[in-house]
Amino acid sequence: MYRVIAAVLAAAACAQPAQAQTSLPPAAEPVGETLTLDRALELAGATAPGIEAATAGVRAAEAQRRAAGLRPNPSINVEAENVIGTGPYSGLSSAETTVGMSLPLELGGKRSARIGVAEAQTARARLEVITAQANLRLKVTQAFVAAAAAERRLGVASDQRDIANEGLRGARVRVRAGRASPLEEQRADVQRINAETALEQAERATTLARGNLARLIAREPGQLDLPWFERTNGVGPKMPKSADGTLALALAQADIATAVAQVRLARSQRVPDLTLSAGARRLEATNDVAAVFGVSIPLPLFNNGRASLDAARAQRDQAEALRRGAVLDAQQAIASAETEVANAEANARTAAGPALAAAQEAARIARIGYREGKFGQLDLLEAERTLAQTRAAAIDALAAYHDAQARLERLTARAPSITEDRP
Repeated sequence: MYRVIAAVLAAAACAQPAQAQTSLPPAAEPVGETLTLDRALELAGATAPGIEAATAGVRAAEAQRRAAGLRPNPSINVEAENVIGTGPYSGLSSAETTVGMSLPLELGGKRSARIGVAEAQTARARLEVITAQANLRLKVTQAFVAAAAAERRLGVASDQRDIANEGLRGARVRVRAGRASPLEEQRADVQRINAETALEQAERATTLARGNLARLIAREPGQLDLPWFERTNGVGPKMPKSADGTLALALAQADIATAVAQVRLARSQRVPDLTLSAGARRLEATNDVAAVFGVSIPLPLFNNGRASLDAARAQRDQAEALRRGAVLDAQQAIASAETEVANAEANARTAAGPALAAAQEAARIARIGYREGKFGQLDLLEAERTLAQTRAAAIDALAAYHDAQARLERLTARAPSITEDRP
């Protein structure tokens, strides 16, 4: 055991310094088309139900905007008076027939207020499309990372299976030659069985991860762009990202704009509307025709719109408070994501760089020493286990880095700003 530890330390001392971009052992050469993340995003965007739903929401909001700009329809009125009564009014000889038209006149800026609400809702619907695109990008990126990590784990499991088979063959040779106890062969066989089981699990995990990605892009992924998975953005301090102008705050600001427009609408509805009417009346008795004009206005005795205005103002205050909360949440989430990205990047550089090189060299030395009888089987198994753990840690660190980077990009996704106009 001490000899293995010494070999690990010697390998670490001889390892090359980590570069800005580090990678795991190269994967197999791609066969056919290589699926990149950008291509996966393009394929997913063509069939994404979330984006389709958000786009339909924009069309609905635009239709509501057109409807809000329409004026009230006029009415045609027909009245017949002094008919089917008693005495001289028992028939139709004394009938007075009036045919006219009524036209409502909206006062207080109701039409412009309705348009303002519809435009605010349309602006928010457009933001929902951008949000759906950002959510899809995060979802596809995470699925791509999961599939790439699963393939790299599958490669490690396959290598460990081959190493275990080779170890079993070596142990059998040593046992047959009388150079080792049969216990070594049993240990090697256990290692082989465990490696076979781990390989089967890795194959199922890879099938699941690739299936999840295939469902998002509506096609078989094919060969993945594994070099992208194995890269990081390098070292060095980065400027902290701001929450200003992000999608989360833009949506909160859109809610405020809608609430402000609702206040204007509620205020305009407190002003009574006029209804103008004009028509012609025909008097059956004299066969004369006369013009009829009228004006009607409701009396706001019981419902003057004050309660609706108070409710709209309360909803505006609620939207403003929620925006302040969204600012705090966004700032906290961005700071946490930046820390996770930095930590995962450091872990990935270390695990996939000097630590992996040291573990590989230690395993190489242990294999040579075991074949030459200088190291025992336990030393070899410990070195192989350390190498497998280091390779797994490197894959986990790279997956954590890309996942944290994708979440940070989603949190800081930019959106058009919405200016607030408070009445």
